[in-house]
Amino acid sequence: MPSIEEEALKIIQSRPDGVLQSELWKILGIDSRKCSRVVKKLFDGGLIDRTEFRDEGIKTYQLTSRQQAIDPALFMAGEELIPCIACDLDCIVEQCPLILDWMYELAITEVNE
Repeated sequence: MPSIEEEALKIIQSRPDGVLQSELWKILGIDSRKCSRVVKKLFDGGLIDRTEFRDEGIKTYQLTSRQQAIDPALFMAGEELIPCIACDLDCIVEQCPLILDWMYELAITEVNE
């Protein structure tokens, strides 16, 4: 089961514009004090940025991830997953037939789109 910090980070990462701290605790189903501790851990760990934000005169923070979640589509060429993910061969990338085939498939997919 993921920790509350991991869950909070996933929520923050999933939103390119970030999330307000005053909304995050509601999404997580925790109280605002616990949310403040979670946010502090993430901020102190260098995982998120906090920007002061005023919402109808009430101070809160806009929370943004320092690193966005990776789009899984970046590892795909058509329906083919990049072979390096599960590969245990010790090879030279420029000469690897598996990666060359994958790159060829990627080029065909881009031409067809």
